[in-house]
Amino acid sequence: MKCGSWRAGEPTTLSVSPRVGSRAIKSLRNIRAGRKVRITERRVGMDITWVTDRIAVGGGIWNADNMAAVSRAGITHIIDMQIEFDDTPLAGPHGIAVCWNPVDDDFERKPPEVFEKGVAFGLMALEDSGAKLFIHCAAGVHRAPMMTLALLGVLGWTVEDAKELIEARRPAADFADVYVRSVEEFLTGRG
Repeated sequence: MKCGSWRAGEPTTLSVSPRVGSRAIKSLRNIRAGRKVRITERRVGMDITWVTDRIAVGGGIWNADNMAAVSRAGITHIIDMQIEFDDTPLAGPHGIAVCWNPVDDDFERKPPEVFEKGVAFGLMALEDSGAKLFIHCAAGVHRAPMMTLALLGVLGWTVEDAKELIEARRPAADFADVYVRSVEEFLTGRG
């Protein structure tokens, strides 16, 4: 169920994130009697979508078990777009290189420096023919697809073709207009 799609008579879905769990549970007390509420627990396991054979996009890693799964998937490099959590300490024991590029998912314009940092790291990683790159944020919906769009653009894809590829492989990806414009500004500034 997407935000804003609730209709009377449908069950309400509450997803509790690890950072706001206690507040969300307390808010259950405020739900009116008679409304059906389904509480879903945090997904277990990794959320990785391969966009190309060497570039993946997805959601947060959060713990050592998930980082081990990332390593087993052959991922050698990570661009971590989430402001919420730095993967670096989890990646160290697996020899995975991390570029922590924390960006707020605030639907505001992103400066070129955000893309320069991530794209430079991604290009450096992809110079090694055995490298696999995982670009992620907390949910893999906005920030990670945005950075993947920028990287594919630098690799020669048109913005429209790259968006179509990402959306086809990862239907959860959502490209906010302001984020797409930010990527386009970044790509134009490189030329």
